[in-house]
Amino acid sequence: MAGPTTAQRGEKKSPSGPPSAAAPPGRRFRWERLPLRAPSRRGLIIILVVTVLLGAFGVWALYASNWLRAECVSTTGTKVLTPREVVAAANAPMNAPLASVDTDALARRLRARLPRIKTVDVERSWPHTIGLKVTERVPELLMRAGGKFVEVDAEGVRFATVGTAPKGVPLLEMTASDSPSLRRFGIDRLRRAAVKVAQDLPAVVHKDVRTVRVRSYDAITLELDGDRTVAWGSREQGPEKAKVLTALLKAAPGGRHFDISVPSAPAVSGS
Repeated sequence: MAGPTTAQRGEKKSPSGPPSAAAPPGRRFRWERLPLRAPSRRGLIIILVVTVLLGAFGVWALYASNWLRAECVSTTGTKVLTPREVVAAANAPMNAPLASVDTDALARRLRARLPRIKTVDVERSWPHTIGLKVTERVPELLMRAGGKFVEVDAEGVRFATVGTAPKGVPLLEMTASDSPSLRRFGIDRLRRAAVKVAQDLPAVVHKDVRTVRVRSYDAITLELDGDRTVAWGSREQGPEKAKVLTALLKAAPGGRHFDISVPSAPAVSGS
């Protein structure tokens, strides 16, 4: 029996079953953009009416309804002041629409009535609360005022009078009444110079300072516990002077008088 011919052997047998649903190679789908239709006149009127109604409802909710009214005041950040003092000084309008509260005016009123407050952020906390975030001034030095003490902050601002001296705050004594420095620089600048000196002191030295005495702009003296004195000079080169003083106190523990007015040429004496 004769076998298949050469032509028959070269033919491939077609697979059985349904034809493939895959797209022919190279064929791409075509995306057609549908034309946008502008809303009709009636549709525009409806949109406009809805927008106006929503706006009117929002205004009513903010200013006329009882939903968003000031009902309480919260205070954070107080240390010496009490929250009750701050709330009373703020005198915030209760039962007023929260949106109508003048936060800037509230902050100005607080700083004017309570000078101990350095900064205050007034915020609306929806739906019913006015929040007061207070930062108090911190005393750097104290000034005697009769039997009381006036606290002076890092900016040289005298902000409060207290009956008891806060612990760890040096006393400031201004003895420059007859000094030309007083006429040249003024009392406020001399006070700020003294504050700057106190700020430049490292904590290990600051804790021993009892008095900062200002005779003139160039003659600031520190009185430390143990009857020790430090001739600081002017407020210039403060950080460098602080390093020199720290080193001298360690190197000469028996010293009583330290002169660092010229930090490159310090001097120590024991009596």
